[in-house]
Amino acid sequence: MEYLYMLQQALVWIITIFWVYQIMVSVCSLIKLKEKPLLINKEHKFMAIIPAHNEEGVIKNLVDSLMKQNYPKELLDVYVIADNCTDKTAQIARDAGAIVLERFDEEKKTKGYALQWFLAQKIEENADYDAMCIFDADNIVDENFTKNMNKKLCQGEDVVQGYRDIKNPTDSWITAGYAIFYWTMHRFYHLARYNLGLSPLLNGTGFMVRFDIIKQEGGWNTKTLTEDIEYSLINIAKGRKLGWATDAIVYDEQPVAFSQSWKQRTRWTVGHLQCMKLYTKDLARGIKTNKTLMNFDGFLYILGIPMMLLTMLLLIVNLIIYLASGMTTAALLWNYARYLGATFLMPIVTAVLILALDKRPIRPMIKGLLCYPIFMGSWIIINLKSLIKPDTRWEKIDHVRDVKINEVV
Repeated sequence: MEYLYMLQQALVWIITIFWVYQIMVSVCSLIKLKEKPLLINKEHKFMAIIPAHNEEGVIKNLVDSLMKQNYPKELLDVYVIADNCTDKTAQIARDAGAIVLERFDEEKKTKGYALQWFLAQKIEENADYDAMCIFDADNIVDENFTKNMNKKLCQGEDVVQGYRDIKNPTDSWITAGYAIFYWTMHRFYHLARYNLGLSPLLNGTGFMVRFDIIKQEGGWNTKTLTEDIEYSLINIAKGRKLGWATDAIVYDEQPVAFSQSWKQRTRWTVGHLQCMKLYTKDLARGIKTNKTLMNFDGFLYILGIPMMLLTMLLLIVNLIIYLASGMTTAALLWNYARYLGATFLMPIVTAVLILALDKRPIRPMIKGLLCYPIFMGSWIIINLKSLIKPDTRWEKIDHVRDVKINEVV
């Protein structure tokens, strides 16, 4: 029993320190910092890259929003990679003004492969771009996105994530769950870390990378189902800090149905597990080599799922101690209540706080707020399922919401 008590106390301290650190970092999102000075004053040349697989229903709105950027047209080229398309995606994109490249490869279908294929060509051409921005086909982009990313380049930042907003937050409790999750991450994770001088993470779409970096690295060389997180961790392990641009806004469509959400979040979790396997050593080595809090913070990110498992182990240890008459019923119930409160009640409190801080209307989000604990709780089940039986297949999420940029701003 003595060893169980020791294990219990060790788990309590590890979990407590982990979350106190996260909360302390999150509070730094409330700090307002001065704008970074411009190191140069230049309008850079960009390419907007859109990997698209059978996206005829949404591709035009994205291309249109990029064509209407508040930025010199000769300094922004829009490329659509029509990846294994069997519909009219390529033609619709061409008609909208994009440069379209068609790719067919039945074995390698993910966005990462499409980017590798495209960027290899641009590197071989020695294309004269300063930076690239990557979007998903269902996005629509604020007219000042490119201008604000150009400002980040002028401030000396190399890899920058834009603000990923949601174009359909009130379609269902699932889309509301995604919206609350992203809004929370944007403020309490990405912005907080950017304010502290730590590193945010790339977030799937709406991000920029200086093209010289891509050339030096020989292209887009990712291996996992979550190429955004993987690329973030690769850079953090090397000591390269990523940037964050709250004013470079891209709107994203989220799945309406739970079944689609389950598949998508399963893919994300499996990708996270792949990153754990491939990059935990690199991140640990980065701490030793670079000796920065940024590297330590990046290493802690990869420990998210292990921390969930340690929490579950603590619950099991508490139950064993109780069954061995080492804990009262009241103490056991209090321990479990704290876990359930943190898991299912705190998310609602955090969500209301986010809506208030971002000055977003609460009434349209009430259903999402009430169901948010279910949304987050289901992620625990997804994590456990992915640990037991990881599914590495890529499955397309259908995008059907015909939303134009003027309808969300």
